[in-house]
Amino acid sequence: METHLNLATPATYCGRFAPSPTAGLHAGSLVAALASWLDARAHAGRWLVRMEDVDTPRCEPGAADLILSQLAGCGLLPDDTPLFQSTRFIAYAEALERLRLHRAVYKCICSRKDIEQHWHALSRKKARHAEWPYPGTCADMSHTLRTNKNAHAHSRAYAWRLRSGTHDAPLLVTWQDRRLGPQTQDVTTTIGDFVLKRADGLWAYQMAVVVDDAAQAITHVVRGEDLADNTPRQIHLQARLGLPTPIYLHTPLVLDARGEKLSKSSGAAPLVAGVQAVRAALQVLGLTPQASALNEVLAAAVTEWRVRFATQPN
Repeated sequence: METHLNLATPATYCGRFAPSPTAGLHAGSLVAALASWLDARAHAGRWLVRMEDVDTPRCEPGAADLILSQLAGCGLLPDDTPLFQSTRFIAYAEALERLRLHRAVYKCICSRKDIEQHWHALSRKKARHAEWPYPGTCADMSHTLRTNKNAHAHSRAYAWRLRSGTHDAPLLVTWQDRRLGPQTQDVTTTIGDFVLKRADGLWAYQMAVVVDDAAQAITHVVRGEDLADNTPRQIHLQARLGLPTPIYLHTPLVLDARGEKLSKSSGAAPLVAGVQAVRAALQVLGLTPQASALNEVLAAAVTEWRVRFATQPN
């Protein structure tokens, strides 16, 4: 089974930067923000900011305001009021119901430990930083509940998973990344049926980002390369919901001294907004505008970006 893209070609370019307000920006997240802004401006399009605060327990009070202030200090101003995912739960529920009516989703009572034990029993090893693929244990929930030896299985909290191919008919997703080139992923083998709503009641990232990209008419997604492996799942979900697929570009990552992705969780230093931070981010993107004032640096960077990316066929 192969997913075919439903690429939208609307008249107006619209891009977005979608940070999680768990802390302020750092050097790595500024690269993603700046790249998405440059691409929008190079296409004479709109640039939006969306706060991915769907995982509410991890969000820090004041972090969203800090992020917007840091963006402004780098000359990156959104073209509309930021959207907060925490206000969008009804839209996600409606999307899940559409999928349920088409039997595209099912309830899953498996814990992470259950999944890990399944693969350990088969002597399978996991790649570093990867997650165990879901083996499809609950794909037929009625069968699971009949045969589950756990007397409390009926009362266990459950997640909702999206069907993503089978062993006999794996889901292969191909797409063209504007920087990385042709990409292919066997979602069935690599990921398995993935979660759209968690067992704790919170909405998963994949559901929120797909529904909101469509609602905001996002045509181009420019984000960090660490999110590239999420793209096939999102393309699959877009197809199941009948939503258009944006055009993707994944940017280089900023790495720490150990060669790991710079992140909030690894103690990345808070961003000091200003022209020096912008210059450092531009260097990561391979841009070297010859200017001094912030507005001049940004204007020159848009020109460089346009030559590199905006003139390429989408």
